[in-house]
Amino acid sequence: MRILAIDHGTKRMGIAISDELKTIAQPVEFIPAEPFVEFLARLKILLRDKEVDLILVGMPRNMDGSYGPAALKVQDFVAALRGAVTVPLKMWDERLTSVQANRFLIEAGVRRDQRKGKVDKTAAAILLQSYLDSLPH
Repeated sequence: MRILAIDHGTKRMGIAISDELKTIAQPVEFIPAEPFVEFLARLKILLRDKEVDLILVGMPRNMDGSYGPAALKVQDFVAALRGAVTVPLKMWDERLTSVQANRFLIEAGVRRDQRKGKVDKTAAAILLQSYLDSLPH
């Protein structure tokens, strides 16, 4: 069984998945956030095909640890997901994952016009890897 991570965005949701041993995160794709029904349909296919037993959702926090407007959107998103899927959900601190993802892609030589499609799934992989690294092995 695997863990699927979602980097929530208003336009795109970045998706990453763990290996079966839950040690390595790998970016998968991004799914347009709207319409939500289509996002949900694609997510359910991934959950089934990848045999996911936990969904990890990035919770944006301010640098001081407080929650802002983006966190409220994620809480609403998680509430909607809970009503739509049977896989357990967990939220995880995602501070600076998009910044790290952009920096990584720039260092990897990815052109600006190609980064947009890759930053979300890369941020999801960074989020997931931080969670995997926190697990006892």
